[in-house]
Amino acid sequence: MADLVRRDLLALGGRLLAAGTVAGLGVRGAALAAGATPASSAARDAGLGRDLKIGYLPITDASALLTAHQRGLFAARGVTSAKPVLMRSWEALAQAFVVGEVDVVHLLVPFAVQLRLAHDHPFSLVAWGHTNGSALTVAPTITRTSDLAGTTVAIPYWWSIHNVLLQQLLAKEGLRPVIRQRASAADRTVELVVMAPADMVPALAAKTIAGFVVADPFSAVAEAKGIGRVHRFLGDVWRQHACCGIAVRQDLIAQHPQVVQGITDAVVDAQTWLDGHRPEAGPLLTTTGGYLPQPPAAVGAVFGRGAAAYQQVLAHPDWHGETLSFSAFPQPSFTRSLVGLMRETVVDGDRSFLDTPGAGQVHERVFDDRFVRRSIAAAGLPAPALRQEDIAP
Repeated sequence: MADLVRRDLLALGGRLLAAGTVAGLGVRGAALAAGATPASSAARDAGLGRDLKIGYLPITDASALLTAHQRGLFAARGVTSAKPVLMRSWEALAQAFVVGEVDVVHLLVPFAVQLRLAHDHPFSLVAWGHTNGSALTVAPTITRTSDLAGTTVAIPYWWSIHNVLLQQLLAKEGLRPVIRQRASAADRTVELVVMAPADMVPALAAKTIAGFVVADPFSAVAEAKGIGRVHRFLGDVWRQHACCGIAVRQDLIAQHPQVVQGITDAVVDAQTWLDGHRPEAGPLLTTTGGYLPQPPAAVGAVFGRGAAAYQQVLAHPDWHGETLSFSAFPQPSFTRSLVGLMRETVVDGDRSFLDTPGAGQVHERVFDDRFVRRSIAAAGLPAPALRQEDIAP
């Protein structure tokens, strides 16, 4: 991973394109999981000859995809899926997706913007995977954001909502992010390093970093171990923001739209189930399904968080930024605001792709919401209403 993150992602894009073309994608009919609703004959006839291949990082961002597989929701929609493949870093996940080793992934929305605009990789985000679900976690010695001056903070990827919003928090306190140079308390700088999420808690315990910002359940793991505390939930910085979207390869969208419809139907079903069965979500993702390797208690704590336990760190308690939430419809206003913030964000790599299209064009290039609109309507959920973005670091 260290080799990849030091390279300009334009080089990564060229290498991925050179790696080869995708093999034929597919799914095949299989017995429905217990409790699943039988698929329509049209959905069953849309099979592609093999199971859908799903890639994921072991974080709660992947909950909807993992739940859809574990509970047979894909199969109920006529889309059989192989057991999702765990990957360790965002670079590894993106590479497997781009070269066709997996068909569907959850992908950081800013990373998706980069892959589409800078490299024109053929895929679309067909839905949001979730909202909120990330936190800035710090060592016990850090009591204020300004205490991070002269320290190192880990992020999961340069083009992530985590880096974007961390830098908004730093800027509010007059702190400046630096890359590949030591941080200085006198200069009020903070060194940023990219780190695989699984390495963040050990690094905080070893005191090689003063904090990390990433998706859960790592903040909950640090809390349980007594080596860190939540300093700020990102949902308390940007109200109900998206972190990851559900990414589907363009050849699957073009050639087999019925399958893509089944995917978004199952994701919406999974989100609805997760929102209504929070006590069951942790065990399903850990002990039952074996998808997340973190302690079941820590994963369960993520789904059970309430504002009362975090009164000291919530600037906007009415936003419920501590709660991992689920909303599938990709809001155009979010994409426009995100692109504006990405233009202000310091990264180690090329950023010229942000200067080409207007922010309004980015949403249409990255998202394809045709399928999720139908899924929402079919599920009897309220029609998506456009919103205004609340961002307050």
